[in-house]
Amino acid sequence: MTRLSVNINKIATLRNSRGGNNPDLIQVAKDCERFGAQGITVHPRPDERHIRYDDVFELKKTVTTEFNIEGNCQEQKFIDLVLANKPEQVTLVPDILGQITSNHGWDTIANQHYLKDMIAVFKNAGIRVSIFVDPIPKMVEAAATTGTDRIELYTEAYAHHYHQGREIAIAPYIQAAEIAQKNGLGINAGHDLDLQNLKYFTENIPGLAEVSIGHALISDALYYGLENTIQMYLRQLV
Repeated sequence: MTRLSVNINKIATLRNSRGGNNPDLIQVAKDCERFGAQGITVHPRPDERHIRYDDVFELKKTVTTEFNIEGNCQEQKFIDLVLANKPEQVTLVPDILGQITSNHGWDTIANQHYLKDMIAVFKNAGIRVSIFVDPIPKMVEAAATTGTDRIELYTEAYAHHYHQGREIAIAPYIQAAEIAQKNGLGINAGHDLDLQNLKYFTENIPGLAEVSIGHALISDALYYGLENTIQMYLRQLV
């Protein structure tokens, strides 16, 4: 079964919009785990517009499932944060300053030497490393020579084209996953996966270990409730 990691950034966004501690980010993380999520993901950014750096330290004390910290390793503050907390997994994303949301994977060819160095920093600290990658064969192949443990397939294109033709939309992801498997890489996925497109993706991607879902899941929880929503997503992963 593919594991579900809930990205709680949007909970922090809601909290920050009014100040105070409502909703309580730490309690939501506990509840997500209690309701069946097998991991908690956060993606702190330099402006702390959602997850704050202090949140990460508090979550590290609280999360009992897999803790996954996403972010831009080109920021020293992010590197220091991850090394101080030592999550089970760090996911390296090539964001730029002020980016609203992640929108592309690494160029694993152009950034080969840089990624090797950064991945070694985290692996030497005992942290599993995943890197954000587009479903492009040469990028997956080059990812395999960086030393990373896993790749996270960036699924925005799949989600965008799903209703226009799901077989065509998923084809490059199947190819990417097969290349990853042949090269000994674990496979994660995330971005715009939801209750409409998740099951088909899960059924067709070989070796899919984990999906990280935030925006869609938190939005669905407004209608269905958090516990019910997490169970609905888990059923798509069976």
